Amino acid sequence: MQYRLPLLAVALTLGATAIAQETQPAPDQPPPPHGTVLFNRNEDSTPAENKPKSPFSQPSSSQPFSSKTVATVSDAERSSLTFTAYDLDVHLIPSKSQLAVRAEFTVRNSSSQPLTRLALQISSTLHWESLAQRSSGHVQPLTFAEHSIDTDADHTGQAQEAVISLPQPLAPGASIDLTALYSGEIKQASDRLERIGAPPTQAAQADWDKISPDVTALRGFGNVLWYPTAAAPALLGDGARLFQSVGQIKLQQSAATIHLRLTVEYIGDPPKTAYFCGRREPLIAVSENLNALVADAPGVATAEFASRPLGFRTPSLFVTDMAPKATADSLISTLTTHEDALPNYATAVSKVQPLLSDWLGPTPLSTLNILDHDGQPFEDGALLVTPMRATDPTTLEPLLAHSLSHAWFASSHVWLDEGIAQFMSLLWVEQSAGRDAALRQLHEQVNTLALAEPDLSKKDEPINEGQSLTQAHDDVYYRAKSAAVLWMLRSIIGDASLKQALQLYRRSVKRDEDPQEFQRVLEQASKQDLRWFFDDWVYRDRGLPDLTIASVTPRQLPTQGGKSAGWLIAIEVRNDGEAIADVPVTVRSGTLTASGRIRIPGHSSASTRILFEGTPDEVIVNDGSIPELSATSHTKQLVAH
Repeated sequence: MQYRLPLLAVALTLGATAIAQETQPAPDQPPPPHGTVLFNRNEDSTPAENKPKSPFSQPSSSQPFSSKTVATVSDAERSSLTFTAYDLDVHLIPSKSQLAVRAEFTVRNSSSQPLTRLALQISSTLHWESLAQRSSGHVQPLTFAEHSIDTDADHTGQAQEAVISLPQPLAPGASIDLTALYSGEIKQASDRLERIGAPPTQAAQADWDKISPDVTALRGFGNVLWYPTAAAPALLGDGARLFQSVGQIKLQQSAATIHLRLTVEYIGDPPKTAYFCGRREPLIAVSENLNALVADAPGVATAEFASRPLGFRTPSLFVTDMAPKATADSLISTLTTHEDALPNYATAVSKVQPLLSDWLGPTPLSTLNILDHDGQPFEDGALLVTPMRATDPTTLEPLLAHSLSHAWFASSHVWLDEGIAQFMSLLWVEQSAGRDAALRQLHEQVNTLALAEPDLSKKDEPINEGQSLTQAHDDVYYRAKSAAVLWMLRSIIGDASLKQALQLYRRSVKRDEDPQEFQRVLEQASKQDLRWFFDDWVYRDRGLPDLTIASVTPRQLPTQGGKSAGWLIAIEVRNDGEAIADVPVTVRSGTLTASGRIRIPGHSSASTRILFEGTPDEVIVNDGSIPELSATSHTKQLVAH
């Protein structure tokens, strides 16, 4: 999970008064690339005059750079590339807020047209130094031009775009292996939010990415472009376009592999810990001058993160000079100077643990890492970046119910990875505040979903484009709808079967490879056929049900032994939506209730009969647990004779 809702709220609130931004025209003569010498051990190579290079720079003859005017690049061209592999060699100098990167990566032409050029982007405070093609062991330098474009995919509000001329067109579906060298500074910047009217303090709370001596915090595409990307420009003043772009790219590139070698220069005490894509590695430090005082001794610290699938995320990197401290139960590991907060976190964890153990298994798959950092929270798998203060444990419990779920359960399918965490949060609310409170929270999430889901019944009106859960890239689907789907499955197969299925599924990497395996595990645990449900709610997006009570017919049963035998109530429910609905139906009289369930396919009606011992007062269809296009509960008063 990667929080973006606070930033979205800021952007949408201010976006109504924003001034539309125009892409800056390319200069007639693009400037030559430039950088700063960060850490160069190659004393045999002499940098070209007035053209300093990164630690990874090649001789200037291998760095062609076009002086031609940069032709207009279309958004279609920018959106045509899918990154399928990253191999990053990152060199940091936190004392100067600098980085230099040698990036080897593979991109695929995912469009239907050949590409004669490629457009790649990095942050506007970084500069391309060279680009080359790798093929069969040979490296061919490529000609490129560089210019700035306006885009809020980076915290500066701009990106530095390299437009590469290809020796041969890249055919649709074909891939190309590239090597890029680039360098520059990354300091905290909130230009994009201030540009649309955000107060500086509020903007700084949302845009806190930077390289600095105390901490390096880089969250990736949508926050800071510290690695090569390709996307059409998107501005925060343009509704949710930026966040839709981020989600689409995360989904499109989730199968990409990523590998990182990290080097950090330091003076004095070395940095101790690095987090990359939610994973933690210690930094191994080597001092360059063992005879110098510790405060003055320079050195380098290194860490390597093995190649893994990227998953549904943008690459994030955090470096800190603190060593993590684990709680006694090893459930959480924290990096904070606010040690007075730790007892309350430990108390909150002890409260939440029994629920997670009951539903997901006795022990977590990993430790939850919590990095104390001011600003709006950020989460990447089992890494939580948040301000840590001595907060009351009851306030922390809902947060930790969600975040600890990522330590207990992980999936490459974002609707399960995030949906389970949201579902566990609802279960915690139910356990601590009651079922009605949980349903109210679910209903709040469903209200947003109802606005996003297509209304397929309106054939003569434009239809919003929905998203199946297996292809979801908007968090209203992979969080809100997923939690609702899991809540419905709980009602259909019962708590015991769902617990068994979750615990079977979470420990099998092989199971997670198949997007339909979760259905099969649920069917194995419940001994039920669930294809009807998954077809409408997971594999396809058929919108939401639209239910009404078509008729209610109460009939008093003959008395038996001088006592009333009660009433038989026939209930017919109409579904004008596309998605099938399996809803609870309740007959009530005061505190006396009798319940059943009814399954109504799209555009049809279904009926059920409920035997009620007393005199019925009302019939309730849906208790708020089934998402609908409009109301999520329907009541009909009865006058029984």
